Amino acid sequence: MIKRALISVFDKTGIVEFAKELDKLGIEILSTGGTAKKLKEAEIKVKDVSDYTGFPEMMDGRVKTLHPKIHGGLLALRNSKEHMQQAEENNIEMIDLVVVNLYPFEDTVKKKLSFEETIEMIDIGGPSMIRSASKNFKDVLVIVDPGDYGWIIDGIKAEKTIPLEKRKLLAKKVFERTAEYDKAISGYLNDNKELFPDNITLSYEKKQEMRYGENPYQDAAFYIDPKAKEPGVGDAEQLHGKELSYNNIMDTDGALEIVKEFCEPCASVIKHANPSGVSVSEKIEDALEKAYNADSLSAFGCIIALNRTCNKACAEFLADKFLEVVIAPDYEKEALDILMEKKNRRLLKLHSLQACYKEDVKEIFTTKKVVAGLLVQTRNFPSLNLDGVKVIKNENPEKEDIAKLTQKAKEDTLKELICVTKKQPTKEQLKDMIFAMKVCRHVKSNSVMYAKDLTTIGIGAGQMSRVDATIIATRKSQGKAKDAVMVSDAFFPFRDGIDEASKSGISAIIQPGGSIRDKEAIEAANEHNLSMVFSGTRLFLH
Repeated sequence: MIKRALISVFDKTGIVEFAKELDKLGIEILSTGGTAKKLKEAEIKVKDVSDYTGFPEMMDGRVKTLHPKIHGGLLALRNSKEHMQQAEENNIEMIDLVVVNLYPFEDTVKKKLSFEETIEMIDIGGPSMIRSASKNFKDVLVIVDPGDYGWIIDGIKAEKTIPLEKRKLLAKKVFERTAEYDKAISGYLNDNKELFPDNITLSYEKKQEMRYGENPYQDAAFYIDPKAKEPGVGDAEQLHGKELSYNNIMDTDGALEIVKEFCEPCASVIKHANPSGVSVSEKIEDALEKAYNADSLSAFGCIIALNRTCNKACAEFLADKFLEVVIAPDYEKEALDILMEKKNRRLLKLHSLQACYKEDVKEIFTTKKVVAGLLVQTRNFPSLNLDGVKVIKNENPEKEDIAKLTQKAKEDTLKELICVTKKQPTKEQLKDMIFAMKVCRHVKSNSVMYAKDLTTIGIGAGQMSRVDATIIATRKSQGKAKDAVMVSDAFFPFRDGIDEASKSGISAIIQPGGSIRDKEAIEAANEHNLSMVFSGTRLFLH
């Protein structure tokens, strides 16, 4: 039976309507500050907390609910004679319902106030009350989410209380919220000075449970970061098709990551976590057709990402093809009509995709879960643009020369590449090399990729040896590699990969360099009359 409620909220959505229902049920309402004022303005009977405790708000409002009459009323076990006797002796009345939501500290930080002003916004009383109430959830009902008001008031009206299992879930929600709140504060106090703090707290919300995970015998769910700035598959609106599967989400994320690399119209085709084709062109429909046809055999049942509106021409090209997912910033109506003819085809709209080209919306870290641990690394990749890169001639580079390139890449200032062969790359080859590097970093290692005219023509992914990756890239290129460029995600430990690539017609190579056998690789390139460039930038992806 609920007799007394304490209400103190920052987000006042629906609070007046909720409090009116409590008032109608004869439940006494305690409140503070702005909440009390708003409820009184709505002609709801409210008792100020300071009148209830007998103590005024003190120290600029820092102390108002931190009082035994509040926390005693929350923490007292109703079935404990000792607790109830002590409560009576100290004139402590029971509080059966707490409605509190916290001022979002994350929003305070965004305002860039002074340090003192920001610290002043740390809520102490609110978290303390909801934690006390949650600890005693068997006796005290606690609400931190305005979205719960409706079903809770219906339950109170019908049953005079809320079942224990639902109270437990409400308490769990409290501790999830306070953990998130404390994480925001500790992050602010870290002041971005410590790249990898001693402790990391991650907070995600469940978006959906799935039929199964990677395989039918695995259970799975999809969680999202509601505070993420960078647009991702979790933000996408599904316009059509079956529910996304675990593998759909993984592959859609991979497809998005590639098209985010390019400001120009770009299409990426993903199959089993690797791209089968990627292309950049002046028109999105041309990029799509080139990317799909780069390896149409592998594209069967693929995932496609576009960084421009999916127009009628794109839809007409895809109409008769079997594909799992299309994701784009938007769709023309005619395109939707065509694509929706296949009832199971999943169509996702990610309107915010263009925001990813702004530096301030990029996530800083990437993580990988391992058994009993978490790997965390920075997500930076050097900016690479043809106009900003200078090619230095050096046919006998030292380790120090390559190390300088690596350091510049780490600093996001890679402005130089080293040409290590007699033959120098043309401007068009350099353009393809830069395109190829941006794509290759999204291909599982070991990887080798061929590209021509800003389109992939052969991808060798996930091999244990580099020469095997080269052989696969050659086979995938199907005779289209003449005068194309080759990118390798790491250095060549032997010259065999270069010898193999030359058979396909490759004319230029870009690789990190840094092997003890670099000289052999350079000699092989010169023998085959290839131009070869060292970037100092390894592109491993595991």
